[in-house]
Amino acid sequence: MKNNFNWSDEPGQTAFPVAKAGYHFVFAAAFTTAVFALLGLTTLSLIGLLVTFSICLFFRDPDRVIPADQNAIVSPADGKVIFAGHEGKSPYLEGPCMKISIFMSVFNVHINRVPFEGVVKNIIYNPGKFFNASFNKASMDNEQNAVLLETADGRIICFVQIAGLIARRIICNIQPGDPVKRGQRMGLICFGSRVDVYLPAQTRLNVAKGNKVKGGTTVLGYIDNEHK
Repeated sequence: MKNNFNWSDEPGQTAFPVAKAGYHFVFAAAFTTAVFALLGLTTLSLIGLLVTFSICLFFRDPDRVIPADQNAIVSPADGKVIFAGHEGKSPYLEGPCMKISIFMSVFNVHINRVPFEGVVKNIIYNPGKFFNASFNKASMDNEQNAVLLETADGRIICFVQIAGLIARRIICNIQPGDPVKRGQRMGLICFGSRVDVYLPAQTRLNVAKGNKVKGGTTVLGYIDNEHK
């Protein structure tokens, strides 16, 4: 039987993996909870346990199997599609393109993944503001980190990490010049956010507004090799 999925990263060694970026948040909450418990503050200890568990849940980092189709563009994030369609212009690609916007609530996995295989051409960071990430103006005004990816055939794909109303930290673990794989972990956004994906105009979309998607697993669309 043909294998239709593969691994972009090595599978984790724990049953409930937590992203390294969340360790200090977890340790701080756990330490505070322990202090409350030693002091006999039962109510505060229970609240501390709940906060610690919630932080672990937010920074969870599950393994994902990645579609093996070479033309497939996978979702860079978990969440809900709030826009999918034609965009007349974008701040990152020349000419018209296809755009997909994914909103991540605080309950979603917040690990971000590379949507397509290629080489990181450029990374553009804009400190910006902190509007609600579900608003359209967040695409232009909020703090954001845009990654421009060049595919093997010279096309450019851009995906943008956008901070939300609560989020104040964008983490990006790749650099210009890095070769990257489809579905590879590349960073995260803390506490509620959004990711915009800009694709070549000929891309065949596989999702629509309102769809739920999973990072690295859900196929957003397919690159059209007949038209470049």
